[in-house]
Amino acid sequence: QVQLVESGGGLVQAGGSLRLVCTASGNIFSISNMGWYRQAPGKQRDMVAVVGSRGNTNYAESVKGRFTISVDNAKNTFYLQMNSLKPEDTAVYFCNADVKTLQGDQLHEYDVWGQGTQVTVSS
Repeated sequence: QVQLVESGGGLVQAGGSLRLVCTASGNIFSISNMGWYRQAPGKQRDMVAVVGSRGNTNYAESVKGRFTISVDNAKNTFYLQMNSLKPEDTAVYFCNADVKTLQGDQLHEYDVWGQGTQVTVSS
């Protein structure tokens, strides 16, 4: 079974930093098209940062210059470094990736979401 497991959320004061970690577990062949999304109470889930298969990144306007997405392919892990946090960054953060598994001689690809981790920024 393929999973994305998140860690690193928590409570931080405005101006502080947190690093979110998302690790793929299971019979992983590769992960690609990785991203972080967030959902505040009563709102839709929005893209925060994504990295494509060629390493190209895209950020929500509200986090540009403060957040950085990075990848460690050897560990099947990717990160979201969040600096200069603001109260409006408070949300549940979800990671997402395309995960390939090798079953016998066949590759299977899945769109997988993490369980979510709470980030709360106090003013």
